[in-house]
Amino acid sequence: MTTTPGTCTDIRPATAADVPAVKAVTDAAYHHYVDRIGLVPAPMEADHAADVATGRVYVTGDPVVGLLVLDPVPEPPQDAHLFLYSIAVHPDAAGQGVGRRLLAFVDTHARALGLPEVRLYTNALMWENQQIYPRYGYELLERRVEGPYDRLHYRKRLSAS
Repeated sequence: MTTTPGTCTDIRPATAADVPAVKAVTDAAYHHYVDRIGLVPAPMEADHAADVATGRVYVTGDPVVGLLVLDPVPEPPQDAHLFLYSIAVHPDAAGQGVGRRLLAFVDTHARALGLPEVRLYTNALMWENQQIYPRYGYELLERRVEGPYDRLHYRKRLSAS
């Protein structure tokens, strides 16, 4: 996959035509974790077509090089948040600021929905993420084993602006 700087400036809702790219980028971004964690990461097993059809997926690039899978969680007001289920950047686009722009979009999207925070989790063996998320304002809430997954749960409280 070749990309050029500046092709990832637009983040848009994914369409049915994007489903193969959503799968390809997700698989490319997460595949190297299979051996490390001993199982296929959950985003690789997601029903990408269903996620796109329900409006949960946002993509960037032409061709697609990055994506988000988001869920607004309308719990009682004290727990309402935007859940970042998955963020994926194709390895060929690494270092081009795609992930940074996607994370900025998450904050903007949560604010537009009137949600006060973003939550996410990452596998405890995905060490890189434990370095990245705190740099973007995420704080570790807890570590929980959920089925075969050992996950670290994070949140980012958003300011009103």
